[in-house]
Amino acid sequence: MAARRAHAALVCHRVRRVRCLRRRAVLSPDPEALRRIMKRLLFFCAGAAVALLSGPSPRAASPQAATAPTTPKLVVVVVVDQMRADYLTRYGDLLGHGLTRLTREGAWFRKAAYPYLNTVTCAGHSTIGTGELPYHHGMVLNQWYDRAEGHSIACTEDASAKNISVGAPAAGGDSASRMLTPTLAEVMRKSTHGRVVTISLKARSAIGLAGHGGDAVVWLGPMGALTTSSAYASAIPEFAAAFANAHPPSQDAGKVWDRSLPPAKYEYVDDGVGERPSGGWTALFPHPLGGDGGALTPAFYAHWEQSPFSDEYLEQLAEAAVDNMHLGSGDAPDFLGISFSALDIVGHAFGPRSHEVQDVLVRLDVTIDKLLKHLDSRIGAGKYVLALSADHGVADIPEQIQNAGRQSAQDIAQAIDTSLQPFFGAGPYLAASAYTDLYFKPGVYDRLKADDKAMKAVAKALSALPGIERVLRSDELTSPKARESSDKAVRAAALSYYPGRSGDLIIIPRDNWLLGGGGTTHGTLHDYDQRVPIIFFGACIRSGAYDDAAAPPDIAATLASIVHVALPATDGRVLAAAVAK
Repeated sequence: MAARRAHAALVCHRVRRVRCLRRRAVLSPDPEALRRIMKRLLFFCAGAAVALLSGPSPRAASPQAATAPTTPKLVVVVVVDQMRADYLTRYGDLLGHGLTRLTREGAWFRKAAYPYLNTVTCAGHSTIGTGELPYHHGMVLNQWYDRAEGHSIACTEDASAKNISVGAPAAGGDSASRMLTPTLAEVMRKSTHGRVVTISLKARSAIGLAGHGGDAVVWLGPMGALTTSSAYASAIPEFAAAFANAHPPSQDAGKVWDRSLPPAKYEYVDDGVGERPSGGWTALFPHPLGGDGGALTPAFYAHWEQSPFSDEYLEQLAEAAVDNMHLGSGDAPDFLGISFSALDIVGHAFGPRSHEVQDVLVRLDVTIDKLLKHLDSRIGAGKYVLALSADHGVADIPEQIQNAGRQSAQDIAQAIDTSLQPFFGAGPYLAASAYTDLYFKPGVYDRLKADDKAMKAVAKALSALPGIERVLRSDELTSPKARESSDKAVRAAALSYYPGRSGDLIIIPRDNWLLGGGGTTHGTLHDYDQRVPIIFFGACIRSGAYDDAAAPPDIAATLASIVHVALPATDGRVLAAAVAK
């Protein structure tokens, strides 16, 4: 009888999905979106037919099915912004708490990597959240040039939404309106009525994990204001408002960030060449928040965000969400997403070899341990499932290594103008750039496509620059053939490409070359940007260290299988080796 009920539920799910996709196909004005919808429609029609014809097996359930782990009460996704995969081994001797517990007791995929080019925060969080790649979910960059508007827009910018805050006035409006696919959190919320909470310093991180809906989607706005959007709620959630009023970031005024371990424990030097500390700080520890006076100025909040104290704040806010919203106590599994941002802000300024990055990791190790212990206490050890990953890695500061350098944006623009002058006259021809993505002024790229000599000239000029390895044309990145190419650069760029949002030309920087000024950054197809940790922990997880191929889209696919919900589509696969049977 149970098998028949399960079969009936499967049939109903397939039929409902077919009807939904038919409605979307009728309403969609976008040819590319329509193509994807029709592809999914065929898939679900076939699935519905198979379900109707096959029926449940009359045999008794197998022993394996009978002893399968129960559905977790809570799904937790932890993203550590800018955490390179090698940090867990490179600085492993400094760790011994939460991160160590995850690697020892969880399923650790040590060779996980993003397969695409634009390894940035918005793309990474959206990929983890949806289980799809940028060419599907559309969140290709942190910001891109809007050709219709004639200016750059943030990936979560939404003029129809209004941000709402506690602690300071809100600014602007953010939502997932530009995200083209649903997240795992959305699917859980709609399928099982589980609650969704996401927390970060950054809007694009909290929104990338939550998607288009959520019970509490919060981030930190200007001057430490705890913020949400009218796209999610008419007011800050009660637990978050109470927490913000009781524990404002200003409580850390006057604090000094210093190393938590003896200096000799840290690798490399404290004041590495090429570091670019925030205003008011030097390259050497200690770092006073807001300067010596600790006044509540924009400088204080900037320092606080790039200190381990902001990670501790987010963890405490997550505890408040678990306690006050009673996450994990209902009949359906709830979703909690936390993105720790301090490592990214510190990493950009000080680089992956710095004492600052190492100390953020040391303290985050303790912070994650605190989170795990709280979940063990409130939800129950083995009753929640957690996945930890990162949205991208980061390059070493070029001045600290060999065969590395910086390529200035000015040189790129000048190379374009100089190469095109014999064909089209004097420039400028470039409207904007978003790291590897170059956007031409209206009509210029159409002229280039019509003039093969001009196209070759600009590509040759750019490739001649010391920091540029090659140049790719956007019109050659839209096909399935490009996305399946054996050429790593073509494939990576194609998986990042979305028409109307990505650039006209895509430049591939040389290994260890950065496009821009001081400090360091990310956003390329090189291993230091693509490789990130993936760890599963808790309910339904088989512990072990795995060298199997894995990618961040696999996180949503694997978690969906554990909580028994069906993603409408995914570019990921279930990492079966990690799932207990």
